[in-house]
Order: sequence, then structure tokens, then C-alpha cells
Amino acid sequence: MADLNLKNLKDITIKNIDHNKVVNLNDMVTYQDGQVVSRTLSQVKNITLTLFAFDAGEGISTHSAPGDAMVQVLDGVAEVNIDGEVFNVAAGESIVMPANIAHGLEARERFKMLLTLVKQ
Repeated sequence: MADLNLKNLKDITIKNIDHNKVVNLNDMVTYQDGQVVSRTLSQVKNITLTLFAFDAGEGISTHSAPGDAMVQVLDGVAEVNIDGEVFNVAAGESIVMPANIAHGLEARERFKMLLTLVKQ
């Protein structure tokens, strides 16, 4: 396979992550006391990929989004509220929060997630 020189590509859509290398997403964001830490991996017209690390008690307040948002929990447990229904989502599990429906989440303990937002 030809050597891929990513520095010469103009249209890299996934950033802040090594290309052509196996990575552990869980290791790419670190917990900070009393904070929510995020790392954007892609933000293009229809898709956003963001890693998050939440300290216990931190969260994202109730809101709606213009696309479906999928939470993939990498570590810990998240309490996810979708239109008033509460779900506990643990490491290795995922949940989709539908477009234009009120949702939010809170860390009952520290947790990390990959959030994928897909807009039409």
C-alpha cells in the first residue's frame, strides 16, 4: 500500500485523532474535577463526533438537537433523560436520542462517551 501522507490532504474531516493508527477513544479525554471535558473529532455539515469526559454530578442540560444523537458510553454510567424517560447507560452500551426531542444527561459517577450527531 502506498505511503499515505495526511499532511498533504486538504479535506481531512476527522481531526484531533491519529490517522492510520489504532487508538483507544477512552484514553483521548481525561477526567477533570468538577468539569465536562470535550474533544471534537469531526464537525462537518451533517455529522459531529465529540468525545466527552464528565465528572460525577456534571451533565448537559435538557435541550433538543436538529439531528439524531447517539451516545456510546466508553467508561462509567450516564443517566440519560429522553422526553422525560430516564435510562441508565453503562460502558459498552449506546442509546439514540431522536432529533427534535428534549433530552439531557447527567453523570451519576464519572463517565466518558462518544457523541455522534447526524443531521439530515
